[in-house]
Amino acid sequence: MFGRRKKKEAEDDRPGFFEDAETDAEAGDADADYEDDYDAVTEVDGGPYDADDLESGADLTVGEVGTRLDLGSVLVPMPQGAQLQVEMAPDGSPQAVHLVTQHGRITVAAYAAPKSPGQWREVAGDLAESLRNDNATVSVESGPWGREVFAVTPNADLRFIGVDGYRWMVRCVVAGPSGGNTADSELVATARAILRDTVVKRGNEPNPVRTPLPVVLPEALAQQLAAAHQQQLAQQQGAAPQQPAPQQPAPAGPPGEQQAPPAEAPPQQRRGESGSAMQQLGR
Repeated sequence: MFGRRKKKEAEDDRPGFFEDAETDAEAGDADADYEDDYDAVTEVDGGPYDADDLESGADLTVGEVGTRLDLGSVLVPMPQGAQLQVEMAPDGSPQAVHLVTQHGRITVAAYAAPKSPGQWREVAGDLAESLRNDNATVSVESGPWGREVFAVTPNADLRFIGVDGYRWMVRCVVAGPSGGNTADSELVATARAILRDTVVKRGNEPNPVRTPLPVVLPEALAQQLAAAHQQQLAQQQGAAPQQPAPQQPAPAGPPGEQQAPPAEAPPQQRRGESGSAMQQLGR
């Protein structure tokens, strides 16, 4: 496994629900237990990186092969030709940023985790069970960072890749058309390359484990989305039939997914197929 940093925690970091309280010796035992047929790292060369481990003062937006998009808790490299798709929460805050490529969609997100590794193995088991309950065909495969959960649904093939870090876990969701999400596909190769150059900014907040770390949009992207939303509202109002009496504009609902710039999304996933599995980390 990639090395785990040992650093002094802030005095207000608390054990138990927020942090692991195990000793170094116990952590070593946990490492040994975590290694199995699916969890042995085979070919990792690079990240994901912890921002605190990189050179002080370095520009984190400069990646190894291009520019990283700063999303607050993660900095994700942009593949050539990829476009962005922003998913908004009901309260209007950004919930996820998807990278839409010609082969499929890739989503990288970070979560709070204990100091010792092992959270991804638990999450992978939960994902597999939830997906099977949604009638997906599920298998567990071995990848560069260990186990990967692969699911075949009627509308899309899904692959979940997880990496344990020091007090964080990164999860990459890869969604593609049927047959286009195999381990040797261009889509999966792109997703793994993105993970290898991703940077995590965990912060010192004592967040509960499995809590999604916040997504913060770059100012230019946030403004572009706001302008696109206003334009959409104006078009909807202009297309409405004329009424004999003045009507008040209907309040805008959550924008859901907006693209910046517009891009064709990969096969859509029905909530019944993957909603519970993809959202369970935030519970």
